[in-house]
Amino acid sequence: MKLATLKNSTRDGLLVVVSRDLSKCVAVDDIAATMQQALDQWEHVSPLLDEVYLGLNEGILLQAVPFNPIQCESPLPRAYQWADGSAYVNHVELVRKARGAEMPDSFWSEPLMYQGGSDSFIGPCDDIPLASEDWGIDFEGEVAVVTGDVAMGCSASQAAQSIKLLMLVNDVSLRGLIPGELAKGFGFFQSKPSSAFSPVAVTPDELGDAWHNNKVNLPLLTTYNGRAFGCPNAGVDMTFDFSQLIAHAAKTRPLSAGAIIGSGTVSNKQGTEYGTAISEGGVGYSCIAEVRMIETIRDGQPHTQFMSFNDTIKMDMLDGRGNSIFGSIEQKIVQY
Repeated sequence: MKLATLKNSTRDGLLVVVSRDLSKCVAVDDIAATMQQALDQWEHVSPLLDEVYLGLNEGILLQAVPFNPIQCESPLPRAYQWADGSAYVNHVELVRKARGAEMPDSFWSEPLMYQGGSDSFIGPCDDIPLASEDWGIDFEGEVAVVTGDVAMGCSASQAAQSIKLLMLVNDVSLRGLIPGELAKGFGFFQSKPSSAFSPVAVTPDELGDAWHNNKVNLPLLTTYNGRAFGCPNAGVDMTFDFSQLIAHAAKTRPLSAGAIIGSGTVSNKQGTEYGTAISEGGVGYSCIAEVRMIETIRDGQPHTQFMSFNDTIKMDMLDGRGNSIFGSIEQKIVQY
């Protein structure tokens, strides 16, 4: 099943069911007006939404209208919880090596995670407004899950049962602000502005065999200013799967339905010790920072610049037939 949220006059938008080929949609406010309402009553409403989905794909729903991602909010325009992990330890290792820091052994046994702002997500095709290029503007391509209610202290196997939906993420980062914030010893805040999610959220069964071991085993395609930038496989080099990330987030607190848990930047080591650019025959990267880290390790300083105003970023994921699963995140950096 595929779901999206269309923009309307409310903060939380209008829930629609989207056809498998992303061509049509139908409003389902008689079942649930918003994505959060659907998640709050998931066991009751998901069979009803699935009936609509089947009818939509069979072409028998006369009320169906064309689906346009430009009209979409992020599937959850705001959420009670957005916690982003760092499941690809290769990414973390690069960050630390570039600044000459040792890699603690605990990073391989317990995931890193921060709590992001969840009250103002950006639409998947909306501009990203930021006040200064000096902040070190970067994109981060990720996968995320949306959970139902999760009990405090649950096991990883119990956590896996809570996964209701999957999305892609552009976790916008301001690299120039991160060092100063981390130096205070109290984590990210200003350096992590609003994130954006794919136009469509899908149930795990939509991925077929690509959803395996609580990982999405497909390439995440990133296009930066019209050029292929990365295609790392989201199931490769993922040290902690989504069940482990959810269990980690719920260790000392319950999670409410609609909690979003991110994978962190998708990162593969393929090609060299730290990964290789597409232009050099590798799978590339999901953020600019990784390129700069490798340049620092190799050359002593970075050469690649962070994003500027009017730069564009696109993220997508395709099925085995080359069709978009989630729809594309397509955004431009603009001056606020």
